[in-house]
Amino acid sequence: MTEILLPCLLLLIVFNVPIAYSIALATSVAIYAAGKAPLFLVSQRMFTGVDSFTLLAIPLFMLAGSLMEKGGISRRLIDLAGAFVGHAHGGLGIIAVIACMFFAAISGSAPATVLAIGSIMVPAMIEAGYDKAFSVALMAAAGIIGVLIPPSIPFVTYGVSTNASIGKLFAAGIVPGILSGLILILICYVISRINGYKAAGLRRTGRLAAVREASWCVLMPVIILGGIYSGIFTPTESAAVACLYTLFIGVFIYKELNLKLIFQCLHQAAVPSAMVLLIIGCATAMGWVTTAERAPHAVAAYMAQVTDSRLVILMLLNVALLLVGCLMELNAAIILLGPIILPMLLQYKIDPIHFGVIMVVNLAIGLLTPPLGINLFVANGLRKDVIFKDIVIKVLPMLTGLILLLLLLTYIPQLSLFLTRFL
Repeated sequence: MTEILLPCLLLLIVFNVPIAYSIALATSVAIYAAGKAPLFLVSQRMFTGVDSFTLLAIPLFMLAGSLMEKGGISRRLIDLAGAFVGHAHGGLGIIAVIACMFFAAISGSAPATVLAIGSIMVPAMIEAGYDKAFSVALMAAAGIIGVLIPPSIPFVTYGVSTNASIGKLFAAGIVPGILSGLILILICYVISRINGYKAAGLRRTGRLAAVREASWCVLMPVIILGGIYSGIFTPTESAAVACLYTLFIGVFIYKELNLKLIFQCLHQAAVPSAMVLLIIGCATAMGWVTTAERAPHAVAAYMAQVTDSRLVILMLLNVALLLVGCLMELNAAIILLGPIILPMLLQYKIDPIHFGVIMVVNLAIGLLTPPLGINLFVANGLRKDVIFKDIVIKVLPMLTGLILLLLLLTYIPQLSLFLTRFL
């Protein structure tokens, strides 16, 4: 079945068939042609794949991010960052990155982070004299922090597909997420010094007033992560808590959410959630085929013949995942490749939690690389007058910094694992 499945899948992807349909069609063709199982198994496995309590976190975190955007939380996070760093060279860009880090600690979605913060920051940066393409590129790069700092939707997906602890994955993602933000801040500062980008007149409020106004927002990550690591609620339940808390402060504290906006948020969260869950369902059916054919063990055996070095294996996996990230949606890639790679990790005694961080960072970088490059397209949608090619050029320094971070995380496991021992 695998010999029929893989060529069929590649053919459908080349003809630009949506990834979920490509996976489902290729799986159906493989099962039908091989005649080893009934065809209804595809729909059965799709249902089983999404029939998971853990996966409830995906639509709930997306809803929390949408409520944050409409409820005025994004603007207050930006004001808070501006009160402290708005006066520096590249202050507006630094504010955008810091606001993305705060937003990431609630939403768990890269495109949601780009839209929520970028819709405010990109026009402000351009108005202050920043290069248009640089403003959009920085926002696209900062958006990937949304899938690194917990809670993270890709970490949930990886945990489901490999039976890894989602709580430990969240803990392992904290330091990589913070480091990615610091790297982007440094790059933004250096480029801003060279080009003379400043943030004159940004501080509209005092620091104390900004802290007081944003205190409800800053408290949210503390409640979510504190509740998970103290054992009060599970990562999935934390997504529901995030929705309720965001709804409460949006309606009763900031008073910017009304019934109409809440319905808009539900629609805004439902569409991408349905897309991700459809991909997960289809990928689960495909995973059954590859597992039944023992493809993961065949791959592990082949790699064992190529090299017995963990360092070389990690480098090969990095290269492969960077290429996959350019071509495939992040969650789909995790669901498809996670179970295949897992036997290899066990064979080479690579910690699945450590590799989960490597895999998510790898595929998150794919959000900045064409032809897929979802973050680039989402950010480009904020400014239709910016040429896409110019955005790709401007994002290269940030891409270089993130790849260097990936190498550090790959070969210094303690950067991502040491917090899992405490949390």
